[in-house]
Amino acid sequence: MEPIPFINHSWSYQGIDGAASSEELRQARVVLQNELQELLSASLSPIEWYQTVNELHDRIYRKAVELCIQGMVEDGFGRPPVPYAFIVFGSSGREEATLWSDQDNGMIISDTPHEGKEAYFAELGRRMADMLEELGYAKCEGKVMCSEPLWRKTLESWKEQLREWRSDLAWEPVRNLIIASDMRFVAGERGLAEEWVAAFYDGFRAVPELSDAVLRNTVKHKATLNILGQVVTERFGEHAGGFDVKYGLYIPLVNSARFLALQHGIRETSTLKRIQRLVSLEAVPLTLLDAAGRAFMIALKFRRSTPVVIRSGLQQSSGFLDEKQMKQKQMHYELRDTLGQVRRVHRALQRQLRFAERRRP
Repeated sequence: MEPIPFINHSWSYQGIDGAASSEELRQARVVLQNELQELLSASLSPIEWYQTVNELHDRIYRKAVELCIQGMVEDGFGRPPVPYAFIVFGSSGREEATLWSDQDNGMIISDTPHEGKEAYFAELGRRMADMLEELGYAKCEGKVMCSEPLWRKTLESWKEQLREWRSDLAWEPVRNLIIASDMRFVAGERGLAEEWVAAFYDGFRAVPELSDAVLRNTVKHKATLNILGQVVTERFGEHAGGFDVKYGLYIPLVNSARFLALQHGIRETSTLKRIQRLVSLEAVPLTLLDAAGRAFMIALKFRRSTPVVIRSGLQQSSGFLDEKQMKQKQMHYELRDTLGQVRRVHRALQRQLRFAERRRP
């Protein structure tokens, strides 16, 4: 795979950095998202486009934190009593968010003693989730947000939570660990996030059975091809004839790369960076990684190609290629070939899981 280029478009974000209110910040987002949508058909590659979009989100998050704290000061709560880190998960954690991605975030709070810190950060977390919603980031249906106690904890409480999840190999705790594995620092005290990451990976290595539990979760999402090798589209409802890019193509690849990265102690969160590290370690057959990497590039392209509607000035998408797009021969053939690569990766992981389960006592 080609190295991922670093693209610096910092000049584009002056409206965000200079926003003095949530209204100004939202307007800056509207202006910049329109520019980015125009770049979609210009010279930016998918990687460059996603890098630019995710830099946009990061700057909005950091400015939102700043504005929320400013509001806390104005309302008599004061500034944060102890250090903290605002972190993101999901596609934002992987630096793969689209212009219409929802919230997936959390908070790490310093263990430094302070009587009022829990109440302070509970209020800050609530304000952050509300402001991000106002800025166009829908609240996470799974409640992975800093407004929720499960995802807003002191560092020591986080370590205990990770221990609890590791000690229970049932579906839900493993799912939460998988979500946590995509964590990325955005704002605040970076050292807290670094210590969190160290605790996560040290703990993961300490429980050998955890890798198989993650693998069982990973193989749940498979390529949406039928036994004849045909693309499986939606049969009913508003998306009839369409194709779910997120769960039919993108997520199976994300899950596969994440599992392999966790298995080999790779701390990158970006899917492409995970694949590149696996290549450099020669940890997995190169033919399999090459297939995964090429398929993922197509997944990114299709993910940003789904039809977009504008609501209240902001872009939204269902994440489905529609029936009209699916009737385009070139797109359909490319999708089918890519799903064939996804199925190849999925079958390799299924074989690994069967082997792991046979050797269990």
